[in-house]
Parts: sequence; C-alpha cells; structure tokens
Amino acid sequence: MTAQLTLISHHLCPYVQRAAIALHEKGVPFERVDIDLANKPDWFLKISPLGKVPLLRISQDGGEAILFESTVICEYLEETQAGPKLHPADPLARARHRGWMEFGSAILSDLWVYETTQDGATLEAKRNVLKSKFATVEAELGSGPYFAGSAFSLVDAVFAPIFRYFDVFDTISDSGVFQGLPRVTAWREALAGRPSVKAAVGEDYPQRLMAFLEKHEAALLKTERVAA
Repeated sequence: MTAQLTLISHHLCPYVQRAAIALHEKGVPFERVDIDLANKPDWFLKISPLGKVPLLRISQDGGEAILFESTVICEYLEETQAGPKLHPADPLARARHRGWMEFGSAILSDLWVYETTQDGATLEAKRNVLKSKFATVEAELGSGPYFAGSAFSLVDAVFAPIFRYFDVFDTISDSGVFQGLPRVTAWREALAGRPSVKAAVGEDYPQRLMAFLEKHEAALLKTERVAA
C-alpha cells in the first residue's frame, strides 16, 4: 500500500513551503493541514518534538510515522519518491548543495529579525547583512535560470520562500537588497513563475504577511524608500 502523506503546516512558514515545493515537484499527492502556531493543538504538541512545523505524517500499513524538520522531510522525499531528482547525482555537488541550503536557512534567520524588529537601526543593520549575503549568492550563480542551471533543485526550494517575502516587502519600500545583483534577480523571477512555488502558499499569503507585520508593529512598515 502506498504511504499516505499529510503535511502539517502554517500559512506563512517558509520551512513548510520547502516541503510543499518538494512534494509538488515530485508530483506526490498529499493532504495539507494548517495549524495556528499561537494556539497549538494538543494533538500537534504530542507528535511534534520541537513544537514546530513542518511535520510530515506518513500513514502506511503497520502504523504511522512522523518526520520533523524541513530538510529531513525534503531528503526523505528525495530518497523515497519518484519524479525528478532534486539533488545532484555527484556526491561532491550534492554536499555543496546541502551547504547552500544551510546558507538559505541563515538568511531566513536574518529575515526573521528584519521583518519583526521595531527598531529602525536594527532594520538597517539587517538590510545590510541581507544585501551582503545575497552578494555572496550572486558570486555562486551561473547562467540560470535556477541555482544549478536548468535543473530545479532543493536549493531552489529553499530560496523560493525567501524571495517570496520580498514580493510583499517591495510593496512597502524599496530596500535595495537586490540592487546590483542581476543573477540573483533573474533567479528570483524564475522561481516566482514556477508552478510548485506558486502552489506552496495560499492566495491570501500577501494579506496574511502584512497582517503579521502589523501585529508586530514592524519597523519595516514605517519605511518609505531605503537608499541602496
């Protein structure tokens, strides 16, 4: 019997989006269950060791298994599901991709501060950190359209949710984060048009993210145009 997969999710979580993108790229049917992280259900706390999303619930003959952590889930899908390979076949290239996935996670940590801080100086400091990190990515990119060229990979699945933040941020102000980074800009545009990336969030994602920023009284909302 084929395993039945359920992705335990949150509307805004970028780590959930990684797993959703991988599932869509593999063409794997799955159910998605969104929870409120501010009011976590008891059933969720019982099965989530870290109290975080995503979780992948795997139901099959003999019982049920739970996977947590987005990278673990993506690696499991790569190893068990048919469909296009999302990691390079070469061990060295595969290891380097895993390193860039971690680099993407580091950017997400900076983005969390960038979007939630109420302090203008902290916002500016994080803007400069983000610009520097994307400049590092720029130096790694080739002709595209994706991270490793024509083949979509898990590195793309990691960075697509990062770029999605800026689709909303750009409606507030021009941060200048991507100025002078043509390869990153082209990569961002290619990922935005990918069907799996579009399907990883609901249509109300921009409204939900704006509501999140307003709830946190984010300094980002008070900016007009940041000089690059």
